[in-house]
Amino acid sequence: MMLTHQFIEYCIWGWDNLPRTVLMYYANFLSSPEGYFHTVICNVPEFRNTTVNHDLHFISWDNPPKQHPHYLTLADFDGMVNSNAPFARKFGREDPVLDKIDQELLARRPDGFVPGGWTDLLNTTEKGKPFTVERVQDLRPGPGVDRLKKLVTGLLTQEGFDDKHCL
Repeated sequence: MMLTHQFIEYCIWGWDNLPRTVLMYYANFLSSPEGYFHTVICNVPEFRNTTVNHDLHFISWDNPPKQHPHYLTLADFDGMVNSNAPFARKFGREDPVLDKIDQELLARRPDGFVPGGWTDLLNTTEKGKPFTVERVQDLRPGPGVDRLKKLVTGLLTQEGFDDKHCL
């Protein structure tokens, strides 16, 4: 999820007692982060209409959904990419789809870092080599930014968007 500075400030300083009350309620839940922020934001009129009903993940569920999603495999790769979601879950340990993501989407070298604007200008992305960011201006978005932009634009321009806050 992505949360605004103003909303996090409200959760910390809370000009009413709601954030603390909800936090105490969720204290004994197994997956409290999956519900805490959603519950708070949808119960505060000031923030209620600032939500987008999407979790930015590609997840493959049974129909009807069970408690846990399917493990994603190579058969899911095209669906993941075409969803434009920046995150995906759930993966099996050492599944070949992880290597395909590293190679085709992230351009990651074996045992190296994902290259990008955060590496130094000498492109020393090999494991054990130093990297630095000299200036913030050197940071550049990767090719995935176009997919993310398409997803967010689609969500914000979707018919009935204004009716889908905090369902």
